[in-house]
Amino acid sequence: MAYTVKKLAEISGVSVRTLHFYDGIGLLKPAYHGSNGYRFYEEAQLLVLQQILFFRELGFELKEIQKVLGKKDFDKIAALGSHRQVLQKNLKRTKELIQTIDKTIEHLKGTRKMKEEEFYDGFITKEKQAEYVSYLKNRLGEDHSSFAECEKNMKQWTKGDWEKYKQESDANMRELAELMEKQCSASSKEVQAVVRKNYDWLKKFWTPNRESFIGLGQMYTEFEWKKFFGKYDPEHPRLAQFLAEGMKVFAERELP
Repeated sequence: MAYTVKKLAEISGVSVRTLHFYDGIGLLKPAYHGSNGYRFYEEAQLLVLQQILFFRELGFELKEIQKVLGKKDFDKIAALGSHRQVLQKNLKRTKELIQTIDKTIEHLKGTRKMKEEEFYDGFITKEKQAEYVSYLKNRLGEDHSSFAECEKNMKQWTKGDWEKYKQESDANMRELAELMEKQCSASSKEVQAVVRKNYDWLKKFWTPNRESFIGLGQMYTEFEWKKFFGKYDPEHPRLAQFLAEGMKVFAERELP
């Protein structure tokens, strides 16, 4: 069965304008054009659009999606399995947060008593940080000097510390997204002030030097971090790159 661009827009929720744009950049070409010049899509194109939407949901930029989908060895079934794993992890965390909300409502109503540590169930945990450290070790090498410092500094952290850490991180990223929206340059005074706060925030874990701070910024632009930054800036997927540029300027100006 073939679908016109209008029909595909209706069933997918993707606008006609966006489908035209995807065609124009070569991301999603129609199966064929009719004698009247209309675009027509078949099941193969519908499945490609589904992959595009999954990758967008996970925070990938269009150029990255195009690169992935364009690989000769791209496996749709394997990709769907990967998407499923990510969504399952997110679903588990969402359920934990909903449970925390329900428990807190009951606690405030006086129908149940919560332990203090239960207030933070579902937020960033030591286990989540362990995943982060594991990723860094794979990325930078087991013997990188930051790991011992990081593990020592976080050894006594409580769930309250993790919640404060999350709030500070969220505030920094949203402030940066607003400055990006205002078209401030990465080297501007305003952006550099946010980057300095980001640097001071990182020092709670480890103290980056010029090279490692620039390297961390570059790491933020990799696939593994897209979902993290996407939640702050869904309309401007260059946030990670913008932060990396600001970090490079800061490091070259301020760090040994």
